[in-house]
Amino acid sequence: MASQVFRLLLLLHCFYFTFTTSSKHPLDPLSLDEIIQLKRIISKSNLSSSNLTFHQVDLDEPHKRQVLQWLRSSHPSLLPRRAKVIARTDGTTTHEITVDLEAKTITSDLIYTGHGYPPSTLDELEQAARLPLKDPMLSNSIKKRGLDLSKVFCEPFTVGWFGENTTKRLTRAVCFYGRDTNNILARPIEGISLLIDLDEMRVIEFSDRFVVPLPKAEGTSYESSSQSSSFASTICCVVKKKSGRGGGIEIEGHRIKWRNWDLHARLDARAGLVVSTASVFDEAKRLKRRVLYQGHVSEVFVPYMDPTSEWFYRAFMDLGEYGFGLPVNSLQEGIDCPGNAAYMDGVIVGAAGQPVRVSNVICVFERYGGDVAWRHTEIVTGKVIKVGRAEVSLVVRAVSTIGNYDYFLDWEFKESGSIKVGVAVTGVLEMKGVPYTNKDQIMEDLYGSFVAENTVGVHHDHFITYYLDLDIDGVSNSLIKAKMQTKRTTDVNTPRKSYWTVDREAAKTESDARIQLGPPVDLIVVNPNKKTKVGNDVGYHLIPAPPATSLLSDDDYPQIRAAYTRYQVWVTPYNRSERWAAGLYADRSRGDDGLAVWSNKNRGIENTDIVVWHTVGFHHIPCQEDFPVMPTLHGGFELRPFNFFDSNPLLKAKPPTYVSWANCSLTP
Repeated sequence: MASQVFRLLLLLHCFYFTFTTSSKHPLDPLSLDEIIQLKRIISKSNLSSSNLTFHQVDLDEPHKRQVLQWLRSSHPSLLPRRAKVIARTDGTTTHEITVDLEAKTITSDLIYTGHGYPPSTLDELEQAARLPLKDPMLSNSIKKRGLDLSKVFCEPFTVGWFGENTTKRLTRAVCFYGRDTNNILARPIEGISLLIDLDEMRVIEFSDRFVVPLPKAEGTSYESSSQSSSFASTICCVVKKKSGRGGGIEIEGHRIKWRNWDLHARLDARAGLVVSTASVFDEAKRLKRRVLYQGHVSEVFVPYMDPTSEWFYRAFMDLGEYGFGLPVNSLQEGIDCPGNAAYMDGVIVGAAGQPVRVSNVICVFERYGGDVAWRHTEIVTGKVIKVGRAEVSLVVRAVSTIGNYDYFLDWEFKESGSIKVGVAVTGVLEMKGVPYTNKDQIMEDLYGSFVAENTVGVHHDHFITYYLDLDIDGVSNSLIKAKMQTKRTTDVNTPRKSYWTVDREAAKTESDARIQLGPPVDLIVVNPNKKTKVGNDVGYHLIPAPPATSLLSDDDYPQIRAAYTRYQVWVTPYNRSERWAAGLYADRSRGDDGLAVWSNKNRGIENTDIVVWHTVGFHHIPCQEDFPVMPTLHGGFELRPFNFFDSNPLLKAKPPTYVSWANCSLTP
């Protein structure tokens, strides 16, 4: 008991949080009570007579202008609360339903007739995973391999689109052997697959093409209890006390205030973590200034590079086909988040419309990693001057697990005004079994890397596309392409032959702002209507991720569906309905909706409300260190002030005060 009390006191001193209640923020997620209410409203409608399944339930956000007016008001009243539901009836029809929670009515029920389908429900995926185990053909194939059917696990995968004129909601199940390991994905049963009709929930095709040796269980476990090491460490916290204006963190519902930042965070069924209405306080002007209206992941495209019958269809669109909200993790203290973190709960919705509260889906914490915000050493008239500031930042984090991969989504806010957006990938490789035990035996293209005996990690990509509705000091923004160019010197009095200079060009239309990163170019979002004291346009600099573009051919079907990955940066005018880079219905989509199609309108984007889309990419060539579980791979980008402040804002901020606690450890 004494240790628990000490731990509680330690956390209170290590971090300062204030939780209060206030009127609901217009971008707050649907609450458990609101979801119960919307289900009740729908159950009283004529939709209830059909076999109704809920595929996506989210807040129907108020119009942006309403939210901005609400934020400016000194006495804001609650904006109308509405929900958007994508549901299916009788396994045949997709409905887009809008529910007014105050009026307790369905205000809109549109039937979708285009290509593509909504994400599968968790119930459907669970049924599709169990269905193969009842199939006599699978039972015979497992017996032929001398395996125990009770140790077989099957996983359903989306199947994409490959030119079919008509499509059904299908999934393809592949199977794994779970004996003697917790890492079932490391023991694939190659050669077997089952095609399942999701609406009828029946196997419509079975294939058993070949048999290869099953990868052995030895060395596949990743549980800590099975590992040993000669090294150990203790994690200690040395953190700041509350000090001065804005010290510590204040959380009011989903609104977060920290030092000079004010923002909103919530869980979205499709996007996962959504950060909204982020503004920074300018100490010199004594003014709160807008930076980001909304930011979130828009799509994650993961194509595998194996064209064989068992693998060619594996080109996943994780958000549109599964969603980052439903598979969100309850975060673990000391692993997913540090001991000084505060947490937010989330609510997800099941296939029957039932709400489920998930604890600790978002964590918020101050980060001090020993980095320097700024420093300088100078010798003036024999005197040494050393000055500087340690960097302390605010991190908002969520983790979603899609099949074999875990995605960490970070939004890090700095007192300098920068926003660092981080994505980290870990988990287990997608592996296939092969007959080889040594690389020297391999004389064919296996479309991957040999990572263990009888095991290949297949080559693949991760393309994480972000939606960034930037409002730099207001909604009227432009994208400036600052291109660095080499110039030859013309001055005969200098020995220098060349230098570089900058040509600045405002992107006027959407086609101007499609950018493949590579040649030196700075991308700056500016507000041409706001100036600094010396006359520069206020702006933010997009410091992009290292360029990674899809290497698939333009006529390849997965690339047709994910044409937006051809460029790493796009800019579109703000449109409330344009949020998902692959289109609203990504499962079995045909590439006839989404960012690449919208941008073909070539609308004007100068001095208007714009959205920046940026893709972070990883070309993943697996290696042995990725087996049996992959060390975390990090990526991301930064939004950094560029003539936004009149001078370094850190000089106006008070430095932190540090305290050291004896025995400060996250380990018992």
